[in-house]
Amino acid sequence: MATWFVSLALLSGAAACGDSEPTATDPSASPSAAAVPGPGQHQLTMDHGGVTRRYRVHAPPSYRADQPTPLVIALHQYPGSGQGLSQAIGMDEVAARENFLVAYPDGVNRGFNALICCGTADDVGFLSALTEHMVTTWRVDPDRVFLTGISNGGDLSFRAAVEATGRFAAIGVASGGFIGDLAAAADYAPKSPVSVITFIGGRDGYADDFKDGIQAWQKRLKCEPVRPAPAAPSASISLSRTRCADGSDVEVYEVAEMGHAWPGARSGSIAAPDVGIMATELVWEFFAAHPRQR
Repeated sequence: MATWFVSLALLSGAAACGDSEPTATDPSASPSAAAVPGPGQHQLTMDHGGVTRRYRVHAPPSYRADQPTPLVIALHQYPGSGQGLSQAIGMDEVAARENFLVAYPDGVNRGFNALICCGTADDVGFLSALTEHMVTTWRVDPDRVFLTGISNGGDLSFRAAVEATGRFAAIGVASGGFIGDLAAAADYAPKSPVSVITFIGGRDGYADDFKDGIQAWQKRLKCEPVRPAPAAPSASISLSRTRCADGSDVEVYEVAEMGHAWPGARSGSIAAPDVGIMATELVWEFFAAHPRQR
């Protein structure tokens, strides 16, 4: 297990090597701990656990502080940044069209304390505190708060789905998984419904681990295949759907020609622009159909 742990941590780092730290060029960016909610890009901070945490909020042009609005929290790879992720996956453009908020937290030392790495910060607690702040200050709809992430950020999405149960309606994960010692515990599963959409690359060195992880998730939640089975998007992409006993759904895309990447990402080390699907669009479509179940 120790060798596997180190190898996967190194892979997560290698998957993001070469990304340069972006600089803020948006004149509307507001480096403040207490931004006034409104359209635009906001560079913000929050103190949590004795640490000053940084995050970026994208509010679409149609955002209004007097109307409940969905929130997607997007989590980067290791090493990475929220700004780099936002530039790569195009979530802001979808948010502008569909009218939802996006928050991009930065991990401490460019990583998150997820299921197998990368750090010791209370990231699950931070995500809960960030969500509460967004609900209170930005008028986020508490029934439509979602997590998405890649690699290290995807692993944290699974961890938060379990440990902050009831907080997040659904998660969307690319090249990450329900893996490691925590996930191996038989009782480690969400206590309230959290739907999942995930993307696994056939050329990812850890594809088998990610597949085993999502199968363990489905087994614990007593998920059964949806009939009729969905049609495959293409000859090189398979899609399975299951409905779980608690009413949550699980969608799994297996992309044969993809490595450790985000399907459709256009820049950086996570780019996979030509694999035939756009994960950003599919993630939002899935989220829009899966508000929190009470």
